[in-house]
Amino acid sequence: MPAALLLKEDNTNPLDLVETLAASRDWFVDRASDDEVNMIVAGTWCDLHLSLNWRPDLEGLHLACTFDQKVPDGRIQEVSSALSIINEQLFFGHFDLWRPQGTLLFRHSILLTGGASVSPQQCEGLISLGLSSAERYYPVFQFIIWGGKSAHDAIQASMLETVGEA
Repeated sequence: MPAALLLKEDNTNPLDLVETLAASRDWFVDRASDDEVNMIVAGTWCDLHLSLNWRPDLEGLHLACTFDQKVPDGRIQEVSSALSIINEQLFFGHFDLWRPQGTLLFRHSILLTGGASVSPQQCEGLISLGLSSAERYYPVFQFIIWGGKSAHDAIQASMLETVGEA
């Protein structure tokens, strides 16, 4: 039997899974449209805003995770330098700066070509990746924006790994 016949056709919108997952965790969920789900999740440092978009034309599920932190014009260059250093270290996803709004965000997508469906575990992994990345690097951006640190110094100060217990 050809492999193409073994594929199960599943036209389920992956955002239905995302919405169910978010509701099960009591996160604020707003289904803006058939192709967009927005959530607010309490993080360690601040509330994290997640937007997931389904693009059936591209067969892709996209995550954008932002936090309430605007980059002032005078710190854009240093934040951009930090983004470059951070993105070099990431295996999945990347950080961006939307300059007109001064918004920092973490982005990642899942490609579901050929009618592939997404699993609840993949949705959970995508959301977890966004949340953990935003949480991990939030202090870097704080040090640059509010502490006046250079990108290198902010990353050095923020990326301390603790070992053991106090």
